[in-house]
Amino acid sequence: MRTLRRRVVPEGIRITKVGLWYVLLTVFTGIAATNTGNNALYMVFSMMLASLVVSGIASRHNVRALELEVEPPREVYAKSPFHLRFRLRSRGVMLPRWFLLLSLEKRGQPMLVPYLPRRGSTRGELEVLVPRRGRHQLEWGHVSSLFPFGFFRKGARHRLEAEVLVFPEIFPSGTRRAEPTAPTGRGPARRSAWGHDLHTLREFRQGDDPRGIHWKQSARTGELVYIEREVETGHRLSILFDNGVGPLVGETAAERFESLVSEAATAAVEHLGRGFHVELVTRDRRLGFATGQRQKLAILEALALLEPVAPAAEPLQPSDSRAALLRLALEHEVAA
Repeated sequence: MRTLRRRVVPEGIRITKVGLWYVLLTVFTGIAATNTGNNALYMVFSMMLASLVVSGIASRHNVRALELEVEPPREVYAKSPFHLRFRLRSRGVMLPRWFLLLSLEKRGQPMLVPYLPRRGSTRGELEVLVPRRGRHQLEWGHVSSLFPFGFFRKGARHRLEAEVLVFPEIFPSGTRRAEPTAPTGRGPARRSAWGHDLHTLREFRQGDDPRGIHWKQSARTGELVYIEREVETGHRLSILFDNGVGPLVGETAAERFESLVSEAATAAVEHLGRGFHVELVTRDRRLGFATGQRQKLAILEALALLEPVAPAAEPLQPSDSRAALLRLALEHEVAA
């Protein structure tokens, strides 16, 4: 039998500190009314009990018939706050919602939504911080309310099922331990529709400059063929990250590995921003030389998911021996 997961999970009503004092005052008033037989105290006691009942019912109704959706940003970096866009919608047909508190976690810093009209919606942003790179699941959003008197707090959990790919932490410019040497990066490099010398012919990929299509060869083969040429003043950086270190033993080794991943990400972002062609070579993946936003996202995604693998004896080699090298390994880093 298949188990259906509920998208909204109601939570019990919790009494607040104000509500606790109010309950104690109500009990004290009831005792005083019973001992004195004063009709006025009985009336006050009845009104106080009615206020408690109304507060509990209104608080529960205020968080019902709500829908929560979130939209993660495209780029999220570890240890760097980002804004998570959300949309909160009311399906209620009778009454609006008031003073809603929204957070990703029950103990997280909530955001106040003061008013939500019936069958209406509101949009906003939550500030979130993720401490580590990799894939992170945003499973639940928490909506609660203190409406109307603040005596009780009623909440409900909304299943989000949103996934965020967190890129490695980016260090401030100039604080990295390893820096590539620029002079060896000068020399011929591949660029679309630049230069005169032919480097190679390959299949056309999305994002390539259409001016570099070899139309005669494309007509001959029936598929788009792209010309890669060499330019004389290109800049290239090859990041060689040796993740063949086996299982990481101890927190020190794990922290050092994460630091090297961040150094690789920082170098890639910095040099791509300066117009360099950058490649990433690891034990289990190779991203060839390219530039621009697509290459940046591809390298950051690869580094976000990078894990240690079994050691290997042969050293990593760049695709272009004339490119600047940034070698990163757990034992040592070398810039050449």
